[in-house]
Amino acid sequence: MGSIISGARQHTETDVLDDARRLATCLALAGIGSGDTVALVMRNDIAFITASVAANLLGATAVPVNWHFSASEAAYVIRDCAARAIILHADLWRSLAPDLPPDLVAGKLLIGVRTPPELAAAYRLAPQNCTVPDGITDLAQVLRDTAPMPADKPVPVTAMIYTSGTTGHPKGVRRLGPSIPSKDGYGRIFQPGLRTLLPTPLYHSAPNRFGVMTFFCGGELVLMPRFDAEDTLRLIEKHRITAMFIVPTMLIRLLKLPAEIKDRYDLSSLSDVVCAGAPCPFEVKRGIIDWWGPCFYEFYGSTETSALTWCTSAEALEKPGTVGRAVASATVKILDETGAECPPGVPGEVYGRLHGNADFTYHNRPQDRADVERDGLITSGDIGYLDEDGYLFLSDRKRDMIIAGGVNIYPAHIEEAMLQLPGVVDVAVFGIPDPEMGEAICAVVAPESGVSLETDNLHAALSGQIARYMLPKVIVIDPDMPRDASGKVNKRKLRDQYWSGTGRAI
Repeated sequence: MGSIISGARQHTETDVLDDARRLATCLALAGIGSGDTVALVMRNDIAFITASVAANLLGATAVPVNWHFSASEAAYVIRDCAARAIILHADLWRSLAPDLPPDLVAGKLLIGVRTPPELAAAYRLAPQNCTVPDGITDLAQVLRDTAPMPADKPVPVTAMIYTSGTTGHPKGVRRLGPSIPSKDGYGRIFQPGLRTLLPTPLYHSAPNRFGVMTFFCGGELVLMPRFDAEDTLRLIEKHRITAMFIVPTMLIRLLKLPAEIKDRYDLSSLSDVVCAGAPCPFEVKRGIIDWWGPCFYEFYGSTETSALTWCTSAEALEKPGTVGRAVASATVKILDETGAECPPGVPGEVYGRLHGNADFTYHNRPQDRADVERDGLITSGDIGYLDEDGYLFLSDRKRDMIIAGGVNIYPAHIEEAMLQLPGVVDVAVFGIPDPEMGEAICAVVAPESGVSLETDNLHAALSGQIARYMLPKVIVIDPDMPRDASGKVNKRKLRDQYWSGTGRAI
């Protein structure tokens, strides 16, 4: 029988299902049912899986919300998805509630989850902030006082993950039906006996799938409250972990551990370490394979397409830079601007589809959905090429998007916030190389005529307006940013200056 472990707590599959049935009764009494949405504002916790299963029992859809979001960012997602209920950790509710619009929460079922000790310790939270405040429903009381809904274990339903693509507000990726479980790529991992360590957040697409599918296949899921390199090794040894989803930044931090720490732990149980979310440097792949053996795998895909390719350790070493070949149930093509297929070695836009996946729409944004499709295939805007053997190589990034530590960061959102600051007349936000995070956020700001701007003041003014992980690491004041004939900032030229190393020192 499967289980979920978080810190010193362990819930069996039976425990989780019983709690989910009780929570489902509570949600149903509030009128929530098939087709409705339930927003989850939680860190990695057993309750996250419980809430996801409860939504599945009702035919509702769980909507994970990035808990790093500011109140306005979280409010946008909650309002856009028309959530009928919001389930959130107590400390997050206490920090968000004062700034949430009153009409957003009016009429919604609000369920608070006591922030557990391992999360409180990891994020140094004051004990009084971890208790569920008066005025909202306490999950513990629901689980204690509510009769369980009589229902069998449900089938897993894909959560509605919000992803911004490359511009504007986040878009909810809603599946239009059930998907056929794939046994290609990492789909083959989800078998009885699986023991998964999850150091990545459940609000992201791939970690969410790894967490939910480990539970549904009867595996053991070990949740990390917060990534720590040595603690990752300790948990692998302690729980005899077989599988893990991880991003390149975490691998870099693991490789930087001193040799005496690396040698301290037995990692021989690992069989499937899956990496995605950002380009993984070849030296990082080789370092992990040398250390852990041929258990490293990589895929290319997106929230919209799921995993389209699969790359083994041997393929990663044989073809440095590849993200693998299309899995058997997927089609991957490289198309030029006219829609014609590019020959091997010629870059173009990457399009693909996993054929077992149900189609999707962007919630409330059908035109955006239409814009990413060509001849039945979907693009995320990446530029790449296929070699003669069908291996995919990425040669450019999603248009304008920054990937720092495996997290997608969208410049338009930051630019919108910075343009509201006094004295700022124009701004361009883009990624610059960072040896650990992959990319760091750089903002180049043009001041109003006659106005003197200070970078420290700009940074301070942004705090609280956007999530902390979106705050630029570097802010440059430049009244002479390159522009095109229409006067628009030429971001490509500006960014190329810094990527090429020929721009101003920053």
